[in-house]
Amino acid sequence: MRHFDERERDAHPGLIGIRGTGWFLSPTMVVTAEHVTAAMKLSGNEWTPLEIVAGDGSQLIAARIQRLAGGAPERLAVIELQRAVSDAQSVAIRKKPLMPEEQVMTFAYPAGGPHLVGGRFVRFEDDGKLAGMALLEMYEGENRLIIDHGASGAPVVDCNGLVAAVVTNVFSQSIVWASREIRISTAWGMPNVVSVPVQVLEESN
Repeated sequence: MRHFDERERDAHPGLIGIRGTGWFLSPTMVVTAEHVTAAMKLSGNEWTPLEIVAGDGSQLIAARIQRLAGGAPERLAVIELQRAVSDAQSVAIRKKPLMPEEQVMTFAYPAGGPHLVGGRFVRFEDDGKLAGMALLEMYEGENRLIIDHGASGAPVVDCNGLVAAVVTNVFSQSIVWASREIRISTAWGMPNVVSVPVQVLEESN
């Protein structure tokens, strides 16, 4: 989480900071979605304090963008930490692309804390604005909205515990019914989560 200073809070009343999800590539490197670092106003030059929450503890560590990987419509951001997180649990990257119907897991935040959610890889989009993105169907029971925007940057892990993709967006729409706005997901069997294949990190090295 990036806590905004007084000037930034004055410019955005009621907003105290920006929180996103990331995962440790190493004790000094965190990976997340580019739009998370953009909202936090991180740069590649200046060090900015971030609150890194892992497990039951948190640490305030200065951070900056080390590099961006991938292309349109979303890139991954590798955040460099000024000092190592001693209890960081790094996750290995999957070398091969996901295969259709492979089971995957990622993190959701239904009650404010991290919660593992399962689903499947559907396909790689090969056309339009989302070309190259990994499309997933994620759910818990009947809840297809369990993955929300707070999960941006969360790792998508395969059955071997390897990171295969990174969550960036969800498919949903809102309808008005009886003067209430109701948010709905896609139909069963259809993708409802957009992610960036993690292999773009290797390609940009």
